[in-house]
Amino acid sequence: MKAYDGMYIDGAWRPAAGPDVIEVVNPADGQVIATVPAGTAEDVDAAVRAARAALPAWAATPPAERAARLAALRDVLVAWQEEIARTVTAELGAPLKLSQTVHAGVPVAVAGSYAELAATYPFEERTGNSTVLHEPVGVVGAITPWNYPLHQIVAKAAPALAAGCTIVVKPAEDTPLVARLFAEAVHEAGVPAGVFNLVTGLGPVAGQALAEHPGVDLVSFTGSTAVGRRIGAVAAGAVKKVALELGGKSANVILPGADLARAVNVGVANVMSNSGQTCSAWTRMLVHRDQYDEAVELAAAAAAKYGDRIGPLVNAKQQERVRGYIEKGVAEGARLVAGGPDAPPEKGCFVSPTVFADVTPDMTIAQEEIFGPVLSVLRYEDEEDALRIANGTVYGLAGAVWAGDEAEAAAFARRMEAGQVDINGGRFNPLAPFGGYKQSGVGRELGVHGLTEYLQTKSLQF
Repeated sequence: MKAYDGMYIDGAWRPAAGPDVIEVVNPADGQVIATVPAGTAEDVDAAVRAARAALPAWAATPPAERAARLAALRDVLVAWQEEIARTVTAELGAPLKLSQTVHAGVPVAVAGSYAELAATYPFEERTGNSTVLHEPVGVVGAITPWNYPLHQIVAKAAPALAAGCTIVVKPAEDTPLVARLFAEAVHEAGVPAGVFNLVTGLGPVAGQALAEHPGVDLVSFTGSTAVGRRIGAVAAGAVKKVALELGGKSANVILPGADLARAVNVGVANVMSNSGQTCSAWTRMLVHRDQYDEAVELAAAAAAKYGDRIGPLVNAKQQERVRGYIEKGVAEGARLVAGGPDAPPEKGCFVSPTVFADVTPDMTIAQEEIFGPVLSVLRYEDEEDALRIANGTVYGLAGAVWAGDEAEAAAFARRMEAGQVDINGGRFNPLAPFGGYKQSGVGRELGVHGLTEYLQTKSLQF
């Protein structure tokens, strides 16, 4: 076990203000692998002050120079991919292959995209007799989750730095080690002191202090809708800008005429990836009544293949939460066709890949975010019924539509209340905006839309 010390503040690792530490546990075997400092409001204040002091110079840095620092950061992330992957596997429990391809790979693409955008975005433009300036919003307080620990930091830090903002990041307490590694990468890339700062700590202490700090101009948060509401309320009191990427209960709609086997298999894989710990996972599979029984059989068979291929959930609390949802699904009358609430025989925080049939739209497992490897298969009568079910939750983060004709699928997707919808298995695009409708959030991440979240607009009339 390694005992890490200090917070990354003003370009150096500085002693924490208090003596408390957070234990980092490997969820695959329950072993404590490291400790990190538990930051206090005093640590947050020091970090925000450093970010505030660094803001004028970084905001005035030409975009081409900011782009060069981001390109250097991307290159460091490429060089350190293997170490990043092993770190994520140790603290999150993700299988190493997933950590290599997704947890370490996607941040490289995102950082690279913002290096290009910083160099090409029109930070100044003319309209009529006015010059319109797109300026950094200021100091960003970023509170990030544990499920994609590096990606979520990069998805906030890269556009913030490209925009000319400075930033303080408070990572999730379950996965702080890759956040510390990222701070080292920022340092290695030559980002000036105070532009990026890192404070590890608990949400109710360090996270709350960051959201409430008067020196923070924008709070960017990814996590549960319940916490997002609290952060939104705090920010509203100070008239701060917020960017909130929250929960989801995404629908995977399979229309008649689609390649049923492919749609089901891809849909199951989507839910099981990262052990179901993905806010945009297609956890509701909607199938026409005439194909329903076949789809259920296909889904059960597909889920069975993941029994020894997914990692544990992040911690014991999350494991019990997911098992509780499975038990509730059984109690409310859904039919288990794969998995169940009993923990697999492995050590650690594992949950069996689970598929429910005979799920109705009003059941808890069809309405609430479970955040585990649990799929609900719902039956619909016709296209209008499918649309009603797909849009029938408080969430609107993502979704999928499958049809024999791409235009048919796209027409249905246009009617869905969701921020991102995949058509017939469309590929991930790091330049496409990501974010939700309804209670799935406010604002967008990734691409040019993610950059504009960190900008404010000024017009000069001549």
